[in-house]
Amino acid sequence: MVAIDVGHSMAAPGAISARGMGEFDFNRALALVIDDALRGAGYRTILIAAEGRTQDLVSRPRQAAAAQADFFIAVHHDSAKARFQQDWIHEGRGRKFLDDRFRGFSIFVSRNNAQWPQALRCASAIGARLIALGRRPSRYHADPWLGSSREFADEANGVHFYDNLAVLRHATMPALLLEAGVIVNRDEELMLLRDDVRQATARAIRAGIADCGYQG
Repeated sequence: MVAIDVGHSMAAPGAISARGMGEFDFNRALALVIDDALRGAGYRTILIAAEGRTQDLVSRPRQAAAAQADFFIAVHHDSAKARFQQDWIHEGRGRKFLDDRFRGFSIFVSRNNAQWPQALRCASAIGARLIALGRRPSRYHADPWLGSSREFADEANGVHFYDNLAVLRHATMPALLLEAGVIVNRDEELMLLRDDVRQATARAIRAGIADCGYQG
């Protein structure tokens, strides 16, 4: 049983993309594709917060535990600090964007999760599968100026420690958070909207989960 948590909500949509779309919509679209890919491979799944009304972070891993999930993945899309965002006009409206220092995926695990060593193995496996697709890890989260000094757990595969993330530290099963890409980067935003990219990302996640020992 894999729990797939749709990050953020309609009321608190997270990052706003370079063209004005809320992160929640990106998260939900990708989570649904991941759900289909896992179910197609024989996994049981539970979608958490897909309705867009859940704002309590602690309730998400609790729902996963109540469903007896063996693994938890929170699906997100990324941004960066406001001081690095630049102004542009899209369809007559002022928007914000980030330059190419900010692009790529990141995966986070928490050492406050009781099963973090297994979570790290799975995060590394998923990261390796994404890299095999030609995707590259974003590395700015580890930088004290560009990011927030998030220590690398596995630099080669784009995995960081983020110990106080509520959805990870309250999970009773191995848990990770995926930032699938940077939606405030104008080029990456367009890429992440493509169905073929979502399908390939979902297949990489499915393969990574299998690689670290969870078979459908």
